[in-house]
Amino acid sequence: MHGSDTPPGRALDLALADPAGRAGPVIVLVHGYKYQPGRDRHCPHRTLGALDPDCPGWVGQHSWPRGLGFGQGAEGEGVAISFGWQARGSLWQAYRRAGEAGEMLARLVEMIRARAPGRPVHAVSHSLGARVVLSALAAASRAEAGFDRAILLSAAELRGPAARALSSPAGRRAEVFNVTSRENDIFDLLFELGMGAPLRGERAMSEGISEAPNMRSLQIDHEDVRRALGRAGVPMSHDASMACHWSTYTRPGLLGFYARLLREGGGPTLATLIDAVADQQDPRWSRFWRTRTGSAMGETWRGA
Repeated sequence: MHGSDTPPGRALDLALADPAGRAGPVIVLVHGYKYQPGRDRHCPHRTLGALDPDCPGWVGQHSWPRGLGFGQGAEGEGVAISFGWQARGSLWQAYRRAGEAGEMLARLVEMIRARAPGRPVHAVSHSLGARVVLSALAAASRAEAGFDRAILLSAAELRGPAARALSSPAGRRAEVFNVTSRENDIFDLLFELGMGAPLRGERAMSEGISEAPNMRSLQIDHEDVRRALGRAGVPMSHDASMACHWSTYTRPGLLGFYARLLREGGGPTLATLIDAVADQQDPRWSRFWRTRTGSAMGETWRGA
């Protein structure tokens, strides 16, 4: 649901009444920095939020809905909503707008809850989109008005604001997966510098938040995590980049893994495997030092 002249309430009514997805969850997709609805190749609804992206660009051609199992007409497929917000401009401007967009997203979730009580409502977000989702949790009017599960990919948010959002009523109720990668280290550092975080002793949330017991961090390029997901039937290649901000959704198999988390609740086997490797994090810059000294794992290093 996006880019339509239909009023939001009416568009939601039409989407939620669709027999093909009535039994499944509502999954809200939230993009990150540099996107802007209606702006050609920067429009999220024509790129990663589309079933069939129609704009050029390597990252833009990765369809989140398609990767998450939409468009197949399967039983319990659910409904995907591409949530667009103005994420262009300076990093500071986009960061501020992400907080404002979170308040709008909280209102959208309340509209969904009012129309589909008892139906699971989840979120998938990338980069600054994670701040949008966390801000929505903080802005929710009550615990039940937030998300059931939220998957944050390479989240561009600081630990302090994230911890405060996760301590809100809706934040404590949600099950949050903080998906990280050491491939994102340089982007975490640039984000921290752009936010002036070092002056305040702040860090990005990529290394986890101990005060948030309902959040599990999964470092996808950690060897134990890769092996555990492989045992759960999630194909994970050894190939990795020195620096890549998008690997948490472009790496083959990951979107399918997120689809399982959001539709099947993970299942006991998958949940057990995740619990066994959650919050295992290699030190920042470990990927860089591994390449300087030689990789014991025989990984292939290539550019993003």
